[in-house]
Amino acid sequence: MFLLGILLSIAAIGFFCWLLFTLAVSALPFFAGVSAATWAYHTGAGWLGAILVGLVAAGLTLAFGQVLLAIVRPIWAKLAIAAVFVAPAVIAGYHAVHGIVKHTMPSETWQIVFSVIGAIAVGVTAFLRVAGMAASDLSTGTTARG
Repeated sequence: MFLLGILLSIAAIGFFCWLLFTLAVSALPFFAGVSAATWAYHTGAGWLGAILVGLVAAGLTLAFGQVLLAIVRPIWAKLAIAAVFVAPAVIAGYHAVHGIVKHTMPSETWQIVFSVIGAIAVGVTAFLRVAGMAASDLSTGTTARG
């Protein structure tokens, strides 16, 4: 039974790491959706209205970012757009890793060191995913993920 608990813990950590890396690009649309939903709820839209406003805001944020990455030409502008999407992913990665390591390491210094390493890893992964959204097939002139 003890071995089963260890195996399930490793599987759960692996699943949550996969989930973190997969959803890192969606951090900005998620934050935008939650902010818009909170605003809508506090202005009297109710639960259903807040959920709808949040979903629309998140979808528009992601779509707007993808359209900008597809039509903007200068590399510096694409990097700026990618940085806007990557920054919340880095923050989310830092806090996710910090939440795990604070339960496993007594030293606050090492907690911060591993949290920063995790934030960098999540940021690089998010940047590569955003760069994949911006990549285009030069032979056909279409975006790679249309």
